[in-house]
Amino acid sequence: MKITVDIDKCEGLGMCEAMANDYFEVDEDEDKVVILDEAPPEDDRAHVYAAVQACPVLALTLEG
Repeated sequence: MKITVDIDKCEGLGMCEAMANDYFEVDEDEDKVVILDEAPPEDDRAHVYAAVQACPVLALTLEG
């Protein structure tokens, strides 16, 4: 499983960080998300998937 971000779509709204701050952080200077761990363990799939789905601009993807 791998998290990817389309940085051009990202608006730094922080929904992903609010739902899974162990994997996502919004860079306050850039107003863009930073992925803290792009390859989370399978045990966290549901948690990460929910955060990815919460992105209102569809900038995040969960592959694999």
